[in-house]
Amino acid sequence: MTDAIVVVVAVFGAQFLRYGFDNERLVIDSKKLFDIEIGYGITSAMFVLGWLITLSMFNTRDPKIIGSGSIEYRRVIDATVRIFGALAIVSLLFQVQFGRWYLLIALPSGLVLLLLSRWAWRQWLRRRRLAGSHLHHALVIGDREKASHVAEQIKREPDCGIMIIGAVTTHGSDDPIAGDVPVLGRFDEVLNILDRVDADTVILSTADAISPTQTRRFGWALDEKRIDLIVAPALTDIAGPRIHTRPVAGLPLIQVDYPAFSGRRRLTKRAFDLVTSAIALTLLSPLFVLFIFFIRKDGGPAFFAQERVGLNGKHFKMLKFRSMVADAEDLLPGLLDSSEGNGVLFKMKSDPRVTSLGRFLRRYSLDELPQLVNVLRGEMSLIGPRPPLAREVEHYEEHVFRRFLVRPGLTGLWQVSGRSNLSWDDSIRLDLYYVENWSLAGDFLILWKTVRAVVGSDGAY
Repeated sequence: MTDAIVVVVAVFGAQFLRYGFDNERLVIDSKKLFDIEIGYGITSAMFVLGWLITLSMFNTRDPKIIGSGSIEYRRVIDATVRIFGALAIVSLLFQVQFGRWYLLIALPSGLVLLLLSRWAWRQWLRRRRLAGSHLHHALVIGDREKASHVAEQIKREPDCGIMIIGAVTTHGSDDPIAGDVPVLGRFDEVLNILDRVDADTVILSTADAISPTQTRRFGWALDEKRIDLIVAPALTDIAGPRIHTRPVAGLPLIQVDYPAFSGRRRLTKRAFDLVTSAIALTLLSPLFVLFIFFIRKDGGPAFFAQERVGLNGKHFKMLKFRSMVADAEDLLPGLLDSSEGNGVLFKMKSDPRVTSLGRFLRRYSLDELPQLVNVLRGEMSLIGPRPPLAREVEHYEEHVFRRFLVRPGLTGLWQVSGRSNLSWDDSIRLDLYYVENWSLAGDFLILWKTVRAVVGSDGAY
């Protein structure tokens, strides 16, 4: 219903803005074979119908993608671009003289309104899920260790729409998995267990003790009970676009693409960084002048340059507005024992070195704005893992060095997922997830979430 309202408002609104209340007519002249005039009211109605049909054809309301991830948004964009393309082809083949401004108003405004309405509904759904409703109640099945891994990953996202109500392991146990998920019995008891619990979904993790024949028969039994079956492969932190199903000899094989760190995608990301940082620096220049004036009032420099480790382990000078007293680095050794960070990063909620203005800048992450210059120079990206200090890198385990396969970012996935409140392991997990799965659409989503996180100032100190 919301999609229909949005598309009607966009299309008929464009008609009104372009033609007002005039009885404007659309001319179709196909090489003099026929000459037809149609009122724009009928044209708009057909346009609306075609747009809504296209949204349905592209499964933009598929329950499996609603509520989380970027697939829903990508499908909405794809469907809208396709209807635009279809109109262009119709216009070319049949010489339909569409009003240029009519289309230039209807399609962009409709797309923006569709995305905003989907986002608004997602926020509503997220709140409902966090309150305990609109959830799938799932039973996870498999070897104890693998079932526990699946349950832990799902519990990390309480608004994903799945609540794990219990587990069935191959050998059963009285001890819960993933902290508080009860083990309800063995696999040979699973159908009886499903009759006793209120589960509408079964998540099957890999289990050596469950044969292919048992799995197939189990699927038939779930179909009779109208219970959804989800098979969870032993893959963690791999985004959907890297996963492809290849049916071979009746086997649904899963092929995983390796991360791509070069070529067209990296060039696109760099172009986006250049354009966006240049525009942002131009627009923010009056704010820079204001901050510089107030920061320098204590006699110290306005900017603070700190050596960080970036792409491929290269060192560079990262810029910030100075938010501490001028001799802050000299005072650091005496404060290391008071760190409230995550074990590797030094953080203090009440750092005595921070000035009153610096506290305001830090609360809303305004002290990070000069890093737009680093982005422009190619030392950083708008989105990516935060650049670490050299002394932090000394404590890295081998797998953590994969953070340096991409340019460090002004903001990143862990900043919009808790910022300083996250543990070190969670920070690294999110950084590596970004490195291996980044996309331009994902970058736009992180930028949007960054604005929300900064305004809320949660986890910032």
